[in-house]
Amino acid sequence: MHILLNGLFLIAGVKWGDWRNWSKYHSTILFFWFGDLLYNFLCKNYLMWEYKETIFGQSLLPNHLAVSLLIMFVAYPATVIIYLGNIPKGTSRIVLWLFLWVTLYSLVEYINLRYLNLVSHHNSWSMGWSVLFNLIIFSMLLLHYKHQVAALLISIPIILFFVIFFKVPIY
Repeated sequence: MHILLNGLFLIAGVKWGDWRNWSKYHSTILFFWFGDLLYNFLCKNYLMWEYKETIFGQSLLPNHLAVSLLIMFVAYPATVIIYLGNIPKGTSRIVLWLFLWVTLYSLVEYINLRYLNLVSHHNSWSMGWSVLFNLIIFSMLLLHYKHQVAALLISIPIILFFVIFFKVPIY
């Protein structure tokens, strides 16, 4: 099922993404990847959310890390190239665009959690935290695109907050 969902992201990316200017978004894609890789490293034995696959895709995507890598290499680049490549003009339109993406990502997670059993929450994580996290992610992607150093610096206290609040054991 994750293969199908990522296939839809890929099709959307091809159709609506700003591929002519992909190099403008390259560092922000890497920033997105780094955040997810850091999550998978820090929370390897203390996951907040865990991807699962249906019986049909388990031989291709046998565990959380395999699904996570698929998402990183397919959904994230497509997301960034559509999201940043189609940023509207004007503050209110940008805010609406951001909330559209937060809603989209949150809705996909909710469906995967509630109906498809493709993700599970652990260690006090919930849909409320996911919505907030999506808001942070899409805000940080936009900030990174415009001001890379500021995004990197602001990421540090955000990461520390989540590690401390959720009592992530650091070994």
